[in-house]
Amino acid sequence: MKNYIEGAYDLHVHSAPDVLERRMDDIEMAQRIIKSKMAGYAIKSHYFCTSERAQLINKMFPECDAIGTITLNSSVGGMNPSALEMACRSGIKLVWFPTCDSENERTYVFSDKCKILPYWAKIVMQLREDGIINPSISLLEKNGELKQSVLQILDIIAKYDIILATSHISHQETFALVEAAANRGVKRIIITHVTFPNTYYTIEEQKKLVSFGAFMEHCYTTYATGKSCLSNEIEQIKAIGADHIVLSTDLGQKNALYPDEGLQKYCEDLKLNGFSDIEIHKMVNVNPRWLLKK
Repeated sequence: MKNYIEGAYDLHVHSAPDVLERRMDDIEMAQRIIKSKMAGYAIKSHYFCTSERAQLINKMFPECDAIGTITLNSSVGGMNPSALEMACRSGIKLVWFPTCDSENERTYVFSDKCKILPYWAKIVMQLREDGIINPSISLLEKNGELKQSVLQILDIIAKYDIILATSHISHQETFALVEAAANRGVKRIIITHVTFPNTYYTIEEQKKLVSFGAFMEHCYTTYATGKSCLSNEIEQIKAIGADHIVLSTDLGQKNALYPDEGLQKYCEDLKLNGFSDIEIHKMVNVNPRWLLKK
């Protein structure tokens, strides 16, 4: 089978060191990137800025392009322009809006809709038991307008020309955020795992977001863990078109495939279902590289 991931980037990898148990650390991941002939990967942490880790990996393994990121959860102050500014100065290329601390995510996970709690839910419950303040985060004022701190964050993203990823925020937040981002000069936008249950976007909603210049992210782990199905992924990707899609994995979980394995498997599954080599290359190589300015 062809190596579809040669020269590819995975922009959604959960590697160690982390407060959550992971399949591999950055050293092993870099070695796998090189062995698989991928170009690089983005280091995602729900809790910490990863730019310093990326700098060290890039020094140790020049053939691997590790990408530093930050996630705007409560551990970095939530909608904290200062935290983002410092992260940008330290070289991050991607900022995720709230994940586990998103008001939308917390509401979903701690409801009857969620049948299996994610790994991070245990941390939320432990912090509650210990009386440690760990608030959920909304991007909106009560009147539905974006908070001033969010607008400041958008200006920082535009200033450094980095990638905005929507993460686990609500649809109302996403549409307000993406429109404001486009209006304030943000050029690189990813709508995070569009088929994930609590962030699920219809094809029509995705087309609206594409009109603002956003890319739709499809993750291997979403259908591999039964949160979506491959036929649904295929339908949505075909409807939107490869020009506006990024394939990533969202892998790093202890009992899952390695990210390079998952990305290759995703490409093989799409090839078997009618996607051309050119389309696959665009979604794992060309589009991520444009987002990273490579």
